[in-house]
Amino acid sequence: MTFKKLIGKLHLWLGLGSGLVVFVVSITGCIYAFQVEIQDLTQPYRYVEVQNKPLLKPSVLKAITEKAVPNKVIHSITYERPGRAAIATIYHYEPSYYYLAYLNPYTGEVLKVKNMDEDFFRIILDGHFYLWLPDRIGQPVVATATLIFVVLMISGLILWWPKNKSAAKQRFSVKWNARWRRVNYDLHNVLGFYMTWVVIFIAITGLVWGFQWFSKAYYYTLSGGKTQVEYYEPESPSLPVASSIPAIDRIYEKVRAETPEALTIEVHPPETGKSTIATATTTDTDVYWKHDYRYFDQYTLKEVPVKHAFGRLKDLSTADKIFRMNYDIHVGALFGFSGKLLAFFASLIAASLPITGVYIWWGRRKKNAKTAGQVKIKATVLNA
Repeated sequence: MTFKKLIGKLHLWLGLGSGLVVFVVSITGCIYAFQVEIQDLTQPYRYVEVQNKPLLKPSVLKAITEKAVPNKVIHSITYERPGRAAIATIYHYEPSYYYLAYLNPYTGEVLKVKNMDEDFFRIILDGHFYLWLPDRIGQPVVATATLIFVVLMISGLILWWPKNKSAAKQRFSVKWNARWRRVNYDLHNVLGFYMTWVVIFIAITGLVWGFQWFSKAYYYTLSGGKTQVEYYEPESPSLPVASSIPAIDRIYEKVRAETPEALTIEVHPPETGKSTIATATTTDTDVYWKHDYRYFDQYTLKEVPVKHAFGRLKDLSTADKIFRMNYDIHVGALFGFSGKLLAFFASLIAASLPITGVYIWWGRRKKNAKTAGQVKIKATVLNA
């Protein structure tokens, strides 16, 4: 068996084994690509009329949210850019719940309380990450299928590679006027070739979440041999100090004064007596990697430094910045709307590959069975 035939067998059986998972992950990623834009168009409660009055303080919005969604932990209060509703995130891991409350930051009116477990895009994301299975089952299945898909793309390039110049002309375009079987073959090979150069980055960034060993190796490579500091939540080392102004309000005012250019400010109320007050600000709402994360002692309001990648942007190494870009690369947001569009079509083509691949395999199987039958009939006639 030649090398290319061996690669062909590997490509076939890995494709048949992972095809269904690759299809689900790709098509859900395709649907999720423009979720921000779609939600902005279809959810009017995300917007408010700008008023000539000060915004309500985080403690006030927190108290309003606690009345609207009682007996739940308020994870954060986010002030969006002018004309947008403030968002209170109500989240807890165990017991598990996740709500978003949209509030008018000028009046405190509760515009919408959304159970994110019932949100369409949240359900799509659950399929993308876990195939709608329990986390402990779905996550390793998706990660393994993604790793196999990387191998499939590499083996596909080897199989695509033309033997000579005359064959090369047929590898870059689909012969639309040919029979359907040939068109299907070209769709699998030609579109697969073009898609590979985009999806390989989508797959690799997906593997960063899929496997701890891959995430560590990825950072080790980016940093030139350094070990990544794991995320941790710093603690407030001080003792309680009496104050008439809630700490989250004082921190909010401090951060807003120090970063007047920030388009969004997110404040995390302390959940325990040792928790710090975390904040996140950004000047670019189209990407996540540019968020500036800070942590403050909830009693003295002094900033508590951290050593992991989710700290002050100015203090990060190049490796930490690239690592933080992982989500934005994965969804194409790093390159703006055109990047999202590219990720959308690449994911759509990726979803089509298992279908066209199975059709190629089935067609060859039928052809081989027909040929074998003809040989058998011929042998019977000759022996009669």
